[in-house]
Amino acid sequence: MITGIKHIIFDLGGVLLNLDYGATERAFIEAGVKNFGQLYSQLQQSNLFDRWETGRMGREEFIAAMQQASDTPLTEAQVLNAWNAMLLDFPIRRLQILQQLRNHYDLFLLSNTNEIHEEVFNNTLMRDHGFPHIGVFFDRIYMSHRVGMRKPMPEIFQRVLDENGLQAQHTLFIEDSPQHIEAAKKMGIQTIFLTGGMTIEKDVFKALR
Repeated sequence: MITGIKHIIFDLGGVLLNLDYGATERAFIEAGVKNFGQLYSQLQQSNLFDRWETGRMGREEFIAAMQQASDTPLTEAQVLNAWNAMLLDFPIRRLQILQQLRNHYDLFLLSNTNEIHEEVFNNTLMRDHGFPHIGVFFDRIYMSHRVGMRKPMPEIFQRVLDENGLQAQHTLFIEDSPQHIEAAKKMGIQTIFLTGGMTIEKDVFKALR
């Protein structure tokens, strides 16, 4: 049972921002990378995405790495278009929920992301809803590529708690990845795991009727 909440930490992708990971795979396949699933697995094992999401690799190096790993010649535009295909939209109701929650709780964003995706989702937010960046909804945001750590590392959770004077038992973390939920639980943070098509607007912060 969730009780005594004063602070809420939100994940971004899959919680606030709709994602379609399959769209990126389909886009790479359409660009000629027929073995994208195998390629993606190999790059994961090589720690490329760990370096990318913790800011130890820049935009140009990431694009070059994707080009070099592919058997099919890819332009920079093809890499970018395919990589960003997974990013969809911010449903307006979720943004309204954040605005309402700020009247009652401290709000924080904790996201594993990268500099290319940050630029694109902020542009989407501005284009669709007129907000300049996701930070306007939060007291503070923590993006993995900016802080040099990513979930499920316990250090990134501890940093959010320490820098903002939060007590874990009064903090709620909302996330759609089970390994990140488990890491937060070990820190004593209360959690809500969005699984099986759950959304914050339908299953967590329901509108009063």
